[in-house]
Amino acid sequence: MGAIDRNGYRFEPEFSVINQAGAIHVSKNGEFIEEIVFNFSGDFPELRKIEEIVDTYCEKHDI
Repeated sequence: MGAIDRNGYRFEPEFSVINQAGAIHVSKNGEFIEEIVFNFSGDFPELRKIEEIVDTYCEKHDI
């Protein structure tokens, strides 16, 4: 899974299959802003779920 770019912000997902947990690192112009944590089941998180998390974050922060 690669990074998602939106209006100058970059969202970089990472996850641990063993812990069934993931995080999306939010940055702008290379500067770390926030980490969004989430849980998932299965071998990897669904891309659709990650996109929904990013969409919700963008809406909440007027991005």
